[in-house]
Amino acid sequence: MIGVLGWVGAALVLTAYALVSSKRLAGDGAVFQVMNILGAVALAVNSAASRAWPSVVVNVVWVGIGAVAMFRLGRRQRERQSEYQGARMR
Repeated sequence: MIGVLGWVGAALVLTAYALVSSKRLAGDGAVFQVMNILGAVALAVNSAASRAWPSVVVNVVWVGIGAVAMFRLGRRQRERQSEYQGARMR
């Protein structure tokens, strides 16, 4: 099962990168970030089971980068909604 998880994680990360590189997906969008976060979590679990600690660290950092990006996306969306609602009330 851990092996399958690793393959799924690799597929998610590579697919996200391929979609962004081919301009079929926005590199600053939520779908890209979610694919990267889920892929990195799966790869980190697989790497930890294999005791491949450098890979674990890389993937944990990758998850952190994606989490920060998602936080910023959410904050931007909330700001846009506030601006929109403020403009509607005028």
